[in-house]
Amino acid sequence: MDAGFLDDFRQTLDRAAQRLLMYSDADASHRPSPGKWSKKEIIGHLLDSASNNHGRFVRAQLQDDLVFPGYDQAAWVRVQRYQERRWVDLVRAWHAYNHQIANIMEAADQDALERPRARHNLHELAWKEVPQSEPATLDYFMRDYVGHLKHHLAQALP
Repeated sequence: MDAGFLDDFRQTLDRAAQRLLMYSDADASHRPSPGKWSKKEIIGHLLDSASNNHGRFVRAQLQDDLVFPGYDQAAWVRVQRYQERRWVDLVRAWHAYNHQIANIMEAADQDALERPRARHNLHELAWKEVPQSEPATLDYFMRDYVGHLKHHLAQALP
């Protein structure tokens, strides 16, 4: 994976963590409207995304396809009760876990990153879906992960 992309990802993590930690626990708990996630729940969702994609990114280097189980995102946020967690703990966990994801991306074998996979379910899993009829790459899936992360950071950091 190219160094410029990884540098941008790591800088995004560091800058966002600094900005997120400027919010109080009460501010981070505020829901902008009924049915919308608070900052705590958004960062909790991004922790869940990191957890699920960590395994996917490792397994993708050990298998011939990009087929992975999905998860019910809203249920994961609800069950883990992110709204009740300390804000600083959520931000620190999110920050550290994503630096681990960046390290996985950096260490990934170039062939594993670039090899087209005819069999995948990125039409179901990816933030910006890949049609099932088109091949997909791990490189695309990793970049899509970062795009998803940035999308939610823009919600948490207006």
